[in-house]
Amino acid sequence: MNTGKNKIYKLDKAVKAYINDGDHISIGGFTISRNPMACVHEIIRQKKKNLHLYAHSNGQGLDELIGAGVVTRAEIAYGGNGIFAPTCFCFKRKVEQGVLEVEDYSNYQMSLRFLAGSMGIPFMPTYSSLGTDIIAKWGFGSELRNRESKISKEKIVLMDNPFSKKESLDKKNQKDQLVLVPAINPDVTILHAQKADIKGWTKIEGLTFSDVEQAKASKRVIVTCEEIVDKNELKIDPGANHLPCFCVDAVVHVPMGAYPTACFKYYDYDPVFLEWYKEIASDNENFVNYLNDYIFGTKNHSEFLNKITNNKRIEDIKADLKTGYSIGMKRK
Repeated sequence: MNTGKNKIYKLDKAVKAYINDGDHISIGGFTISRNPMACVHEIIRQKKKNLHLYAHSNGQGLDELIGAGVVTRAEIAYGGNGIFAPTCFCFKRKVEQGVLEVEDYSNYQMSLRFLAGSMGIPFMPTYSSLGTDIIAKWGFGSELRNRESKISKEKIVLMDNPFSKKESLDKKNQKDQLVLVPAINPDVTILHAQKADIKGWTKIEGLTFSDVEQAKASKRVIVTCEEIVDKNELKIDPGANHLPCFCVDAVVHVPMGAYPTACFKYYDYDPVFLEWYKEIASDNENFVNYLNDYIFGTKNHSEFLNKITNNKRIEDIKADLKTGYSIGMKRK
């Protein structure tokens, strides 16, 4: 962990310092909410290779990383952009082409896996997915599991509940089995938050999804944020802060760093972009052109925003101060 007092980085420097080829990374957010898109684009610009991705239920960030070819394996619950792409297009295409290996879990199981990692324990028990193909079908084979030390030896283990009363179960001719899911401990977790200070104290407003557990489970953490605030502001209501400074290695100020996904209280997702992206991502040649024009063709997130959108659209998705969302936006 970076124990220095000032953890402010430029985004390109943070990615270069903390993300290496072959790393196991996780990204925060949920479908089209608070994806760390500025950092996703910088990872693509720097042409990182062979990343192993963990996500709870992600959309835009996951799809662009996979489409750009920087991610070769993924462990997720869901990859989609809601009404704009019930299944992300690049994600689907790479799986069908056999160039992306995927292991799937339920939403609840992924939450438990990050929680186990954050607690420093090797697994979590649950009843989730009993009777489903999540247990029967594995995405990674034994050869890969034996070769890669960071991948769990088993996808899932079934275990009899050691606390069940055998006599009562025998009468009902039942088994009381638990599903054990392995902990996740990423090399790097990347989150986008509303506020942070120079030391790394971080405040997430609205739903946190699994972001806090992902960060606490990870060896290194990059936080991009809408605002860098004075340390005294986060002391006013310390119970509202989600990450202590010792969990965060790099803080990067990137206004609209989640765009085109939403950031509660600041801006909503951009339905115009996401509808357009649906057409782009559905065709590989168009997606390559998108990467060349809008990611490799821009130096940073500010240039990306200037090239991809305009002031009217930014105003249209601006969050209402009372609700935290854009109240007049046409969502489809």
